Formats: sequence, structure tokens, C-alpha cells
Amino acid sequence: MAVKTIAQKLEQLYKLQTIDTKLDQLKAVRGELPIEVSDLEDELIGLNTRLANFETEKESFNSQIFANREQIKTSTELIRKYKGQLDNVKNNREFDALNKEIEIQDLTIQAAEKKIGEAEKSILLKQELITDAEANLDERQKDLETKKTELEEIIDETEKEEVSINEEREKATKTIDAKIFVAYDRIRKNFRNGIAVAPILRGACGGCFAKVPPQLQSDIRQSKKIVICEACGRIHIDARMAGIEDHVEEEVQKPKRRAVRKKK
Repeated sequence: MAVKTIAQKLEQLYKLQTIDTKLDQLKAVRGELPIEVSDLEDELIGLNTRLANFETEKESFNSQIFANREQIKTSTELIRKYKGQLDNVKNNREFDALNKEIEIQDLTIQAAEKKIGEAEKSILLKQELITDAEANLDERQKDLETKKTELEEIIDETEKEEVSINEEREKATKTIDAKIFVAYDRIRKNFRNGIAVAPILRGACGGCFAKVPPQLQSDIRQSKKIVICEACGRIHIDARMAGIEDHVEEEVQKPKRRAVRKKK
């Protein structure tokens, strides 16, 4: 296999950049919909978890109410039993002991009734939270269905084109040196617009607009080496390689025009 020149490597890299830009533009049509759908799905998971927790807490309070009502029944039965035994006491000691037990069971009933009241209030509060969460869940579920429908419609419209471009990209990546591709991919991830290969425009980087030293501009035009922007880290190419002939000619002609004006 013939060794590729720097110019060939840059041309192949720029071709890949144009393909990736097409893909980025297709994805841009979807806008924030994929993120919104993902966020809504996460929110629904959270709401369902909250609802499940509220229901569990509500069941716990119901269990507490049941247990305290059973305690009231038990204490009431004991009081009836102790009061019946009062008629058969033999001495004051037994009488006081039974009265003490009756008093304890009375206090136990009061405590159980208080706990039941508190649990019932907690259940009402939890039910309000459950009602609000269910309403919110229903609303967010409808939002999710709407967003998913919109996203699916957009994906359906662009799917064939995206498959075609991805096939083109796969072919393009096979022509690029592995190390260069890794560097290119890393640079792309650093920028929201995904531009890793930028032409020199008006003596500046086409990505960040930082001025490029004349010597480097010469190296870039001659494709002597791969030049990385000192400011943003993008890979530089000559504007003509990017198909911007008119712009290059305009830049070259400017000094000549100024010279003509001076003569006049």
C-alpha cells in the first residue's frame, strides 16, 4: 500500500468532517427532544418510586392503626376482667393491685387512641401527597407520549438519510490512519458544534478565529505537516482544500487592489 501524503490525509480527514457535520445537522433537527424524553422518563421513574413509598408508608400507618385497635380490645377486656375480680378481693393489697392494673390499661387505651389519631392524620397527609403525585404522574406521562411521538416522527423522516450517511462515514473512517482518527474524534468531542477540522480564513482559524502566524499559514497551504491551532486545538487545512476558492482568491487579490489604488 502506497504511503499517503499529508495532503491526502488532510483531504480524507476533511471529507470525514463534512460527513460528520451532515450527521450533526440531522441530529440538530431533533433539537432537545431526545434529552427531554430521557429527562421525562427519569422523572416518571422518580414519581413512581415516590408513589410506591407513599403507599408503603400508608400501609404502615394502617398496620399501626390495626395494632393499636387490637391493643384497645385487649386492654378493654383486661379492664372488664380486673373489675370483675374486684368483687372477690380478700384484702386491700389485692384491691390496690387490681386498681393499678385497671389504671395501666386505661393509660394504654389512651396512648393507643392517640397513636390511632396521629396515624389517621398521617394517612390523610399521605393521601394528599399520593393524589398530587398521581396527577403529576398523569400529566408527565402525557407529556412523555407527546414528546416521544414528535421524536419518532422526526426519526422516521431522517432515518433513511442517517443510515446512508453512516454508511458513508464507515467507508471514510477506513481510509484514515488510526492515530489521526483517534485525535480527530477526541477534538470533535471538545466542541459543541463538532468541528475538529477548520480551514484558514483571512489568516485566522475558521473555528476560533485566532490569528495564525504567516509561517504556519505557508505550511498549511503547502500541506507540509498537520498543523494544530494553538488557540483551540482544531486541525488546520487550507481554505482551497475545503473548496473555498473564491475566498482564497479574494484574499490574494486584496494586496494587488490596494497597490492599484495607491498608483491612482
